[in-house]
Amino acid sequence: MNEGLLALGIQDLGLNLSDSNIADLELFLQEMGRWNQVHNLTAIEGEQESIRLHLIDSIAVLPIMRQFLKEASPKIADLGSGGGLPAVPIAIVQPEWHLTLIEAVRKKTAFLQHVRGKLKLKNIEVLSERVEDVAVQQKAQFDAVISRAFTNLARFLDLSLPFLKPNGLVFAMKGKRADEEMQEVCMDDWQLLADEPLHIPNLSVERRFLVLRPMRKSPLSF
Repeated sequence: MNEGLLALGIQDLGLNLSDSNIADLELFLQEMGRWNQVHNLTAIEGEQESIRLHLIDSIAVLPIMRQFLKEASPKIADLGSGGGLPAVPIAIVQPEWHLTLIEAVRKKTAFLQHVRGKLKLKNIEVLSERVEDVAVQQKAQFDAVISRAFTNLARFLDLSLPFLKPNGLVFAMKGKRADEEMQEVCMDDWQLLADEPLHIPNLSVERRFLVLRPMRKSPLSF
């Protein structure tokens, strides 16, 4: 197991990662760091350790996701995938899950396509389109939607709704503003199934993981 990820406490997440998982996670980090120097893929600046911590942040949600996703091969949409967090680390660790990465910025989707090929990730699809456009094309096709640092919670929920199958789930990765953002959500429309604090090894900032289910049908249009 790679000493860098060991030092960050990846074992403390209880995910039983294989040596192959660790190798692929490391390769993803290397490629992100390399591309980020040229293409500015993410707002993460400077040290490789910062990117590593964001990777740990991404896979820390897996124990909770596993509790809620009962299908053998769930379809999950990552809205505003950016540099591939959290979708690429999730796809590495959960090869039986199918993830659709939706990102409108071409240089970012070029990186995602590169990573897909480099890591031979057959369980991901990359769409270089606006989230709103994909929602029309693939209405009610997904078991779940996830996002990390894409937009505020109320807007994320509105954007997610058309994607969801009946009883579909929304996974929202949030920080210290989670309570403030929740106040902007009409809870007549959404059922909060879980609100879990995430304890990220060696990361002191607050992380919350929200799981919601819609109480209303998807609108026909935006």
